[in-house]
Amino acid sequence: MTTRILSADLLLAGPEGEAIADGAVLVRDDVIADLGPRADVLARAEPGTPHHRFPGATILPGLIDTHVHLSLDPTAAQASAIGKAGDGELLLAMAGHARRLLDIGVTTVRDLGGRGNLAGCLRDAVAAGDLPGPRILTAGVPITVTGGHFWFLGGEADGVPEIRAAVRRNLRAGVDVIKLLVNGSRLTPGGPRGWHRQLTDEEIVAAVEEARRFGRPVAAHVLGAEAIEASITAGVRTLEHCSFGTPAGPVIEPAARDALIATIAASGAFVCPTWSITMSETAARIGDARMRPWLEVARHQYENGVRLIAGTDAGTPGVPFELYVDGLEWFARAGIPTTAALESATVIAAEALGLAERTGRLAPGLDADLIVVTGDPREDLAVLRAIRLVLARGRVHTPADGGLGAALGSPAVEGEPDARRVPVPVGAEGIPR
Repeated sequence: MTTRILSADLLLAGPEGEAIADGAVLVRDDVIADLGPRADVLARAEPGTPHHRFPGATILPGLIDTHVHLSLDPTAAQASAIGKAGDGELLLAMAGHARRLLDIGVTTVRDLGGRGNLAGCLRDAVAAGDLPGPRILTAGVPITVTGGHFWFLGGEADGVPEIRAAVRRNLRAGVDVIKLLVNGSRLTPGGPRGWHRQLTDEEIVAAVEEARRFGRPVAAHVLGAEAIEASITAGVRTLEHCSFGTPAGPVIEPAARDALIATIAASGAFVCPTWSITMSETAARIGDARMRPWLEVARHQYENGVRLIAGTDAGTPGVPFELYVDGLEWFARAGIPTTAALESATVIAAEALGLAERTGRLAPGLDADLIVVTGDPREDLAVLRAIRLVLARGRVHTPADGGLGAALGSPAVEGEPDARRVPVPVGAEGIPR
Protein backbone atom coordinates (compact mmCIF):
# COMPACT_ATOMS: atom_id res chain seq x y z
CA MET A 1 0.00 0.00 0.00
CA THR A 2 1.34 3.43 -1.00
CA THR A 3 0.40 6.33 1.22
CA ARG A 4 1.61 9.92 0.91
CA ILE A 5 0.66 13.41 2.01
CA LEU A 6 0.78 16.36 -0.36
CA SER A 7 0.48 19.86 1.05
CA ALA A 8 0.50 23.36 -0.43
CA ASP A 9 -0.27 26.96 0.42
CA LEU A 10 -3.77 26.54 -1.02
CA LEU A 11 -6.08 23.58 -1.54
CA LEU A 12 -9.12 24.01 -3.82
CA ALA A 13 -11.31 21.04 -3.04
CA GLY A 14 -14.06 21.58 -5.58
CA PRO A 15 -17.02 23.96 -5.76
CA GLU A 16 -16.43 27.67 -5.26
CA GLY A 17 -15.84 28.43 -1.59
CA GLU A 18 -14.17 25.11 -0.76
CA ALA A 19 -10.73 26.63 -0.35
CA ILE A 20 -8.33 25.64 2.42
CA ALA A 21 -5.29 27.74 3.20
CA ASP A 22 -2.19 25.68 4.04
CA GLY A 23 -4.08 22.53 3.07
CA ALA A 24 -3.10 18.91 2.61
CA VAL A 25 -4.35 15.73 0.94
CA LEU A 26 -3.57 12.22 2.10
CA VAL A 27 -3.56 9.75 -0.80
CA ARG A 28 -3.72 6.03 -0.16
CA ASP A 29 -3.13 3.96 -3.29
CA ASP A 30 -5.61 5.32 -5.86
CA VAL A 31 -8.04 7.21 -3.62
CA ILE A 32 -8.12 10.27 -1.40
CA ALA A 33 -8.17 9.14 2.23
CA ASP A 34 -8.15 12.50 4.00
CA LEU A 35 -7.86 16.23 3.39
CA GLY A 36 -8.09 19.49 5.28
CA PRO A 37 -5.77 21.96 6.99
CA ARG A 38 -2.23 20.63 6.88
CA ALA A 39 -1.82 20.45 10.64
CA ASP A 40 -5.01 18.40 11.00
CA VAL A 41 -4.14 15.93 8.22
CA LEU A 42 -0.64 15.42 9.63
CA ALA A 43 -2.05 14.83 13.08
CA ARG A 44 -4.42 12.14 11.80
CA ALA A 45 -1.87 10.40 9.58
CA GLU A 46 0.07 7.30 10.55
CA PRO A 47 3.56 8.06 11.90
CA GLY A 48 6.14 7.94 9.14
CA THR A 49 3.76 8.81 6.32
CA PRO A 50 5.80 10.53 3.57
CA HIS A 51 4.95 14.22 3.30
CA HIS A 52 5.67 16.38 0.27
CA ARG A 53 5.34 20.14 0.68
CA PHE A 54 4.78 22.50 -2.29
CA PRO A 55 5.46 26.10 -1.25
CA GLY A 56 3.76 28.78 -3.33
CA ALA A 57 1.48 26.22 -4.93
CA THR A 58 -2.16 25.18 -5.19
CA ILE A 59 -3.55 21.64 -5.11
CA LEU A 60 -6.79 21.22 -7.07
CA PRO A 61 -8.75 18.48 -8.86
CA GLY A 62 -7.38 17.16 -12.13
CA LEU A 63 -8.77 18.92 -15.19
CA ILE A 64 -11.44 17.37 -17.41
CA ASP A 65 -11.65 17.82 -21.17
CA THR A 66 -15.18 16.77 -22.08
CA HIS A 67 -14.70 16.88 -25.85
CA VAL A 68 -11.68 15.44 -27.65
CA HIS A 69 -11.00 13.23 -30.67
CA LEU A 70 -7.96 11.13 -29.76
CA SER A 71 -7.76 9.44 -33.14
CA LEU A 72 -7.61 12.66 -35.16
CA ASP A 73 -4.44 14.53 -36.09
CA PRO A 74 -4.57 18.25 -35.23
CA THR A 75 -1.75 18.95 -37.69
CA ALA A 76 -3.63 17.47 -40.67
CA ALA A 77 -5.30 19.79 -43.16
CA GLN A 78 -8.49 17.68 -43.07
CA ALA A 79 -9.98 15.42 -40.42
CA SER A 80 -10.51 12.78 -43.12
CA ALA A 81 -6.72 12.19 -43.12
CA ILE A 82 -7.49 9.57 -40.46
CA GLY A 83 -8.24 7.14 -43.28
CA LYS A 84 -4.58 6.99 -44.32
CA ALA A 85 -3.37 5.34 -41.10
CA GLY A 86 -3.61 1.68 -40.14
CA ASP A 87 -5.13 0.72 -36.78
CA GLY A 88 -1.75 0.00 -35.18
CA GLU A 89 -0.25 3.30 -36.28
CA LEU A 90 -3.37 5.15 -35.21
CA LEU A 91 -3.47 3.53 -31.78
CA LEU A 92 0.14 4.55 -31.14
CA ALA A 93 -0.69 8.13 -32.09
CA MET A 94 -3.70 8.06 -29.77
CA ALA A 95 -1.54 6.85 -26.88
CA GLY A 96 0.75 9.81 -27.52
CA HIS A 97 -2.20 12.20 -27.50
CA ALA A 98 -3.39 10.75 -24.20
CA ARG A 99 0.07 11.17 -22.71
CA ARG A 100 0.18 14.83 -23.79
CA LEU A 101 -3.16 15.49 -22.12
CA LEU A 102 -1.89 13.99 -18.89
CA ASP A 103 1.25 16.14 -19.14
CA ILE A 104 -0.89 19.29 -18.90
CA GLY A 105 -2.98 18.11 -15.96
CA VAL A 106 -6.00 16.63 -17.77
CA THR A 107 -6.87 13.49 -15.80
CA THR A 108 -10.22 12.69 -17.49
CA VAL A 109 -11.26 13.02 -21.14
CA ARG A 110 -14.33 12.14 -23.14
CA ASP A 111 -13.53 10.99 -26.66
CA LEU A 112 -16.50 12.02 -28.77
CA GLY A 113 -15.87 10.12 -31.93
CA GLY A 114 -13.20 8.22 -33.78
CA ARG A 115 -12.57 5.16 -35.86
CA GLY A 116 -13.96 1.86 -34.67
CA ASN A 117 -13.33 0.92 -31.05
CA LEU A 118 -9.72 2.12 -30.87
CA ALA A 119 -10.53 4.64 -28.14
CA GLY A 120 -12.10 1.82 -26.14
CA CYS A 121 -8.92 -0.25 -26.48
CA LEU A 122 -6.86 2.70 -25.25
CA ARG A 123 -9.32 3.35 -22.42
CA ASP A 124 -8.95 -0.20 -21.17
CA ALA A 125 -5.14 -0.17 -21.44
CA VAL A 126 -4.92 3.06 -19.44
CA ALA A 127 -7.36 1.77 -16.82
CA ALA A 128 -5.27 -1.38 -16.41
CA GLY A 129 -2.13 0.68 -15.89
CA ASP A 130 -0.48 -0.59 -19.07
CA LEU A 131 -0.21 2.90 -20.58
CA PRO A 132 -0.05 6.38 -19.06
CA GLY A 133 -3.06 8.54 -19.72
CA PRO A 134 -6.14 10.20 -18.32
CA ARG A 135 -9.35 8.32 -17.57
CA ILE A 136 -11.09 7.94 -20.94
CA LEU A 137 -14.79 7.82 -21.74
CA THR A 138 -15.59 6.79 -25.30
CA ALA A 139 -18.35 7.39 -27.83
CA GLY A 140 -17.07 5.01 -30.47
CA VAL A 141 -18.20 5.90 -33.99
CA PRO A 142 -20.31 9.09 -34.15
CA ILE A 143 -23.71 8.64 -35.79
CA THR A 144 -24.36 10.73 -38.90
CA VAL A 145 -26.31 10.56 -42.15
CA THR A 146 -25.02 9.19 -45.43
CA GLY A 147 -22.43 11.69 -46.64
CA GLY A 148 -22.85 13.75 -43.47
CA HIS A 149 -20.33 15.19 -41.05
CA PHE A 150 -17.63 12.60 -40.19
CA TRP A 151 -19.17 10.07 -42.60
CA PHE A 152 -15.67 8.68 -43.19
CA LEU A 153 -15.57 7.29 -39.63
CA GLY A 154 -18.19 4.69 -40.55
CA GLY A 155 -21.26 5.82 -38.61
CA GLU A 156 -23.68 6.55 -41.47
CA ALA A 157 -27.32 5.76 -40.68
CA ASP A 158 -30.55 6.93 -42.34
CA GLY A 159 -34.00 6.66 -40.79
CA VAL A 160 -35.13 5.49 -37.37
CA PRO A 161 -34.38 1.73 -37.77
CA GLU A 162 -30.81 2.41 -38.96
CA ILE A 163 -30.26 4.96 -36.18
CA ARG A 164 -31.33 2.41 -33.56
CA ALA A 165 -29.06 -0.21 -35.12
CA ALA A 166 -26.11 2.22 -35.11
CA VAL A 167 -26.65 2.96 -31.43
CA ARG A 168 -26.72 -0.77 -30.66
CA ARG A 169 -23.49 -1.38 -32.57
CA ASN A 170 -21.76 1.23 -30.44
CA LEU A 171 -23.26 -0.20 -27.27
CA ARG A 172 -22.05 -3.67 -28.22
CA ALA A 173 -18.55 -2.21 -28.60
CA GLY A 174 -18.74 -0.99 -24.99
CA VAL A 175 -19.03 2.77 -25.41
CA ASP A 176 -19.70 5.09 -22.48
CA VAL A 177 -21.75 7.66 -24.41
CA ILE A 178 -23.54 7.93 -27.75
CA LYS A 179 -22.54 10.79 -30.06
CA LEU A 180 -25.10 12.20 -32.52
CA LEU A 181 -24.17 14.59 -35.31
CA VAL A 182 -27.40 16.56 -35.51
CA ASN A 183 -25.89 19.40 -37.57
CA GLY A 184 -23.25 19.36 -40.27
CA SER A 185 -19.80 20.94 -40.10
CA ARG A 186 -17.22 22.72 -42.22
CA LEU A 187 -14.75 20.03 -41.10
CA THR A 188 -16.29 17.60 -43.60
CA PRO A 189 -15.84 19.06 -47.10
CA GLY A 190 -18.86 18.48 -49.30
CA GLY A 191 -21.12 17.63 -46.37
CA PRO A 192 -23.93 19.69 -44.81
CA ARG A 193 -22.88 23.06 -43.41
CA GLY A 194 -22.89 23.80 -39.71
CA TRP A 195 -26.39 25.25 -39.44
CA HIS A 196 -28.00 22.50 -41.54
CA ARG A 197 -29.97 19.73 -39.85
CA GLN A 198 -28.77 16.18 -40.53
CA LEU A 199 -31.02 14.22 -38.18
CA THR A 200 -34.79 14.52 -37.84
CA ASP A 201 -36.64 14.91 -34.56
CA GLU A 202 -37.73 11.27 -34.78
CA GLU A 203 -34.18 10.05 -35.35
CA ILE A 204 -32.83 11.99 -32.36
CA VAL A 205 -35.60 10.64 -30.12
CA ALA A 206 -34.93 7.08 -31.31
CA ALA A 207 -31.22 7.38 -30.52
CA VAL A 208 -31.86 8.77 -27.04
CA GLU A 209 -34.44 6.07 -26.29
CA GLU A 210 -32.12 3.30 -27.43
CA ALA A 211 -29.20 4.68 -25.43
CA ARG A 212 -31.32 5.06 -22.30
CA ARG A 213 -32.43 1.43 -22.46
CA PHE A 214 -28.82 0.54 -21.69
CA GLY A 215 -28.04 3.39 -19.32
CA ARG A 216 -25.98 5.50 -21.70
CA PRO A 217 -26.26 9.27 -22.16
CA VAL A 218 -26.25 11.08 -25.50
CA ALA A 219 -24.02 13.96 -26.61
CA ALA A 220 -25.23 15.98 -29.60
CA HIS A 221 -23.19 18.01 -32.06
CA VAL A 222 -25.45 21.04 -32.45
CA LEU A 223 -24.69 24.42 -33.95
CA GLY A 224 -28.07 25.73 -35.06
CA ALA A 225 -30.88 26.87 -32.78
CA GLU A 226 -33.39 24.44 -34.30
CA ALA A 227 -31.09 21.47 -33.68
CA ILE A 228 -30.45 22.60 -30.11
CA GLU A 229 -34.16 22.73 -29.33
CA ALA A 230 -34.85 19.36 -30.94
CA SER A 231 -32.01 17.75 -28.96
CA ILE A 232 -33.25 19.19 -25.67
CA THR A 233 -36.77 17.94 -26.37
CA ALA A 234 -35.41 14.45 -27.05
CA GLY A 235 -33.48 14.38 -23.76
CA VAL A 236 -29.87 14.78 -24.90
CA ARG A 237 -27.53 15.18 -21.91
CA THR A 238 -24.77 17.39 -23.36
CA LEU A 239 -24.93 19.93 -26.16
CA GLU A 240 -21.64 20.24 -28.03
CA HIS A 241 -20.66 23.60 -29.60
CA CYS A 242 -24.17 25.01 -29.12
CA SER A 243 -23.47 28.31 -30.84
CA PHE A 244 -27.08 29.34 -31.55
CA GLY A 245 -26.62 29.91 -35.28
CA THR A 246 -29.11 30.18 -38.10
CA PRO A 247 -28.66 30.26 -41.90
CA ALA A 248 -29.36 34.00 -41.69
CA GLY A 249 -26.60 34.85 -39.25
CA PRO A 250 -24.09 33.64 -36.63
CA VAL A 251 -26.38 34.05 -33.61
CA ILE A 252 -30.17 34.25 -33.30
CA GLU A 253 -31.74 37.55 -32.24
CA PRO A 254 -31.71 38.33 -28.48
CA ALA A 255 -35.32 37.47 -27.59
CA ALA A 256 -35.13 34.06 -29.27
CA ARG A 257 -31.67 33.51 -27.79
CA ASP A 258 -32.86 34.19 -24.26
CA ALA A 259 -35.92 31.96 -24.67
CA LEU A 260 -33.73 29.09 -25.88
CA ILE A 261 -31.29 29.64 -23.01
CA ALA A 262 -34.21 29.39 -20.56
CA THR A 263 -35.25 26.11 -22.20
CA ILE A 264 -31.73 24.69 -21.87
CA ALA A 265 -31.50 25.73 -18.22
CA ALA A 266 -34.87 24.15 -17.40
CA SER A 267 -33.90 20.91 -19.13
CA GLY A 268 -30.79 20.36 -17.01
CA ALA A 269 -28.66 19.70 -20.09
CA PHE A 270 -24.99 20.66 -20.02
CA VAL A 271 -23.39 22.87 -22.68
CA CYS A 272 -19.83 22.49 -23.98
CA PRO A 273 -18.88 25.52 -26.12
CA THR A 274 -15.71 23.69 -27.29
CA TRP A 275 -13.55 26.79 -27.03
CA SER A 276 -9.89 26.35 -27.89
CA ILE A 277 -6.84 28.11 -29.27
CA THR A 278 -8.84 28.59 -32.49
CA MET A 279 -10.86 31.30 -30.70
CA SER A 280 -7.72 33.42 -30.46
CA GLU A 281 -6.89 32.77 -34.09
CA THR A 282 -10.43 33.68 -35.16
CA ALA A 283 -10.40 36.86 -33.07
CA ALA A 284 -7.14 37.92 -34.71
CA ARG A 285 -8.72 37.38 -38.12
CA ILE A 286 -12.19 38.90 -37.70
CA GLY A 287 -11.76 41.21 -34.69
CA ASP A 288 -13.18 41.28 -31.18
CA ALA A 289 -16.42 42.97 -32.21
CA ARG A 290 -17.47 40.08 -34.42
CA MET A 291 -16.47 37.59 -31.71
CA ARG A 292 -18.67 39.29 -29.12
CA PRO A 293 -22.00 37.55 -30.05
CA TRP A 294 -20.53 34.07 -29.38
CA LEU A 295 -19.07 35.22 -26.08
CA GLU A 296 -22.35 36.82 -25.05
CA VAL A 297 -24.24 33.59 -25.72
CA ALA A 298 -22.01 31.75 -23.23
CA ARG A 299 -22.16 34.56 -20.67
CA HIS A 300 -25.94 34.72 -20.86
CA GLN A 301 -26.12 30.96 -20.45
CA TYR A 302 -23.94 31.12 -17.35
CA GLU A 303 -25.94 34.00 -15.87
CA ASN A 304 -29.21 32.13 -16.44
CA GLY A 305 -28.23 28.85 -14.84
CA VAL A 306 -27.02 26.76 -17.78
CA ARG A 307 -24.21 24.46 -16.65
CA LEU A 308 -21.21 25.06 -18.91
CA ILE A 309 -18.45 22.48 -19.22
CA ALA A 310 -14.94 22.77 -20.61
CA GLY A 311 -13.96 20.92 -23.76
CA THR A 312 -11.62 21.80 -26.59
CA ASP A 313 -12.46 19.58 -29.61
CA ALA A 314 -8.75 18.66 -29.50
CA GLY A 315 -7.63 16.54 -32.41
CA THR A 316 -9.61 18.42 -35.04
CA PRO A 317 -7.46 20.43 -37.47
CA GLY A 318 -5.65 23.26 -35.70
CA VAL A 319 -6.58 22.20 -32.15
CA PRO A 320 -3.58 20.60 -30.38
CA PHE A 321 -4.07 18.42 -27.33
CA GLU A 322 -1.68 20.39 -25.12
CA LEU A 323 -3.42 23.80 -25.24
CA TYR A 324 -6.35 23.11 -22.91
CA VAL A 325 -5.87 26.28 -20.88
CA ASP A 326 -6.14 28.49 -23.96
CA GLY A 327 -9.76 27.42 -24.34
CA LEU A 328 -10.51 27.84 -20.66
CA GLU A 329 -9.22 31.41 -20.69
CA TRP A 330 -11.96 32.35 -23.14
CA PHE A 331 -14.53 31.74 -20.40
CA ALA A 332 -12.98 34.63 -18.51
CA ARG A 333 -12.87 36.77 -21.66
CA ALA A 334 -16.59 36.17 -22.04
CA GLY A 335 -17.17 37.70 -18.61
CA ILE A 336 -17.58 34.42 -16.72
CA PRO A 337 -15.84 34.43 -13.32
CA THR A 338 -12.55 32.56 -13.11
CA THR A 339 -13.92 30.42 -10.29
CA ALA A 340 -16.83 29.36 -12.52
CA ALA A 341 -14.39 28.52 -15.32
CA LEU A 342 -12.49 26.27 -12.91
CA GLU A 343 -15.72 24.53 -11.94
CA SER A 344 -16.57 23.98 -15.60
CA ALA A 345 -13.26 22.14 -15.90
CA THR A 346 -13.68 20.04 -12.75
CA VAL A 347 -16.77 19.56 -10.62
CA ILE A 348 -19.43 20.45 -13.23
CA ALA A 349 -17.65 18.52 -15.96
CA ALA A 350 -17.54 15.45 -13.73
CA GLU A 351 -21.27 15.73 -13.11
CA ALA A 352 -21.97 16.04 -16.82
CA LEU A 353 -19.98 12.86 -17.50
CA GLY A 354 -21.68 10.91 -14.71
CA LEU A 355 -18.46 10.82 -12.68
CA ALA A 356 -19.39 13.05 -9.75
CA GLU A 357 -18.90 10.17 -7.31
CA ARG A 358 -15.42 9.44 -8.64
CA THR A 359 -13.66 12.65 -9.64
CA GLY A 360 -13.97 16.40 -10.22
CA ARG A 361 -13.54 17.22 -6.53
CA LEU A 362 -11.11 16.43 -3.75
CA ALA A 363 -12.91 14.47 -1.06
CA PRO A 364 -12.33 11.28 0.93
CA GLY A 365 -13.29 8.21 -1.06
CA LEU A 366 -12.93 9.83 -4.48
CA ASP A 367 -10.24 8.87 -6.96
CA ALA A 368 -6.92 10.62 -6.40
CA ASP A 369 -7.09 12.78 -9.52
CA LEU A 370 -5.28 16.00 -8.70
CA ILE A 371 -2.73 18.49 -9.92
CA VAL A 372 -0.31 20.86 -8.22
CA VAL A 373 0.33 24.22 -9.88
CA THR A 374 2.43 27.24 -8.99
CA GLY A 375 0.24 30.18 -7.96
CA ASP A 376 -3.51 30.63 -7.46
CA PRO A 377 -5.67 29.77 -10.51
CA ARG A 378 -8.59 31.75 -9.07
CA GLU A 379 -6.58 34.89 -9.73
CA ASP A 380 -5.17 33.88 -13.10
CA LEU A 381 -6.08 30.78 -15.11
CA ALA A 382 -2.67 30.97 -16.80
CA VAL A 383 -1.06 29.38 -13.73
CA LEU A 384 -2.70 26.11 -14.81
CA ARG A 385 0.15 25.90 -17.29
CA ALA A 386 2.67 25.79 -14.42
CA ILE A 387 2.12 22.11 -13.64
CA ARG A 388 4.33 20.79 -10.83
CA LEU A 389 2.67 17.41 -10.29
CA VAL A 390 -0.07 15.24 -11.77
CA LEU A 391 -1.76 12.34 -10.00
CA ALA A 392 -4.21 10.27 -12.04
CA ARG A 393 -6.12 7.76 -9.88
CA GLY A 394 -3.19 7.91 -7.48
CA ARG A 395 -0.57 7.18 -10.13
CA VAL A 396 2.24 9.71 -10.14
CA HIS A 397 2.82 11.05 -13.63
CA THR A 398 6.09 12.47 -14.90
CA PRO A 399 5.33 15.16 -17.49
CA ALA A 400 7.33 15.04 -20.70
CA ASP A 401 9.26 18.14 -19.66
CA GLY A 402 10.60 16.49 -16.50
CA GLY A 403 8.23 17.43 -13.73
CA LEU A 404 8.23 15.90 -10.26
CA GLY A 405 6.74 12.49 -10.83
CA ALA A 406 9.96 10.54 -10.88
CA ALA A 407 11.25 12.19 -7.73
CA LEU A 408 7.98 11.88 -5.84
CA GLY A 409 7.69 8.23 -6.70
CA SER A 410 11.21 7.39 -5.51
CA PRO A 411 11.47 5.84 -2.04
CA ALA A 412 14.91 7.41 -1.72
CA VAL A 413 13.45 10.89 -1.39
CA GLU A 414 10.23 10.14 0.45
CA GLY A 415 9.74 10.54 4.17
CA GLU A 416 10.58 12.97 6.95
CA PRO A 417 12.64 12.54 10.12
CA ASP A 418 9.94 12.03 12.73
CA ALA A 419 6.34 11.03 13.25
CA ARG A 420 5.19 14.63 13.88
CA ARG A 421 6.20 15.57 10.35
CA VAL A 422 8.48 18.42 11.37
CA PRO A 423 9.32 20.49 8.26
CA VAL A 424 12.63 19.55 6.71
CA PRO A 425 14.82 21.28 4.12
CA VAL A 426 13.24 21.03 0.69
CA GLY A 427 14.43 21.39 -2.84
CA ALA A 428 13.15 23.96 -5.28
CA GLU A 429 10.12 21.84 -6.04
CA GLY A 430 9.17 20.94 -2.51
CA ILE A 431 10.50 17.38 -2.45
CA PRO A 432 12.32 16.56 0.83
CA ARG A 433 16.05 16.13 0.38
